[in-house]
Amino acid sequence: MFSQQYIFIFLLSTVKFMFTPLLGPVRDLSFMETYILAVSGGITSAAFFYFLAEYFMRKNRKKQMKIIREEIESGEIKKRKKRITWRNRTIVKVKSSIGHVGLSIWAPFFLSVPLGSIIVAKFFRDKKGTFLLICLGMVLNGFIMTSIAYYIL
Repeated sequence: MFSQQYIFIFLLSTVKFMFTPLLGPVRDLSFMETYILAVSGGITSAAFFYFLAEYFMRKNRKKQMKIIREEIESGEIKKRKKRITWRNRTIVKVKSSIGHVGLSIWAPFFLSVPLGSIIVAKFFRDKKGTFLLICLGMVLNGFIMTSIAYYIL
């Protein structure tokens, strides 16, 4: 039966994968327990958000269109924000510099797993093997962070 420690590590890694392995030694879990729980939580969350990213983007677009329709009907059309923002430029620079493989491996690690998975799905959903690269990133990054937690700190 799963203990509360297992559930805590698993659930935390579904959101913020990078720091979760650091809690394994604090919670008296073994290296393998921490590694398996963190990676399985990260991959579970990545799968959920990667494969539902299109749904989330479609829902957001419908919400935006509803706001625009309401503005048109009321006659009070607000000035739209620029689409080329600092954030958008940064995303495009990162996307072009590290590419498909780099973004797939690092975005869920450095950002949160849900946000990173949605961004990767938005840009590279049509490329084959994208989700496998996300999983590979979880496995490699999980091993590195768990090793740091148990052998360096």
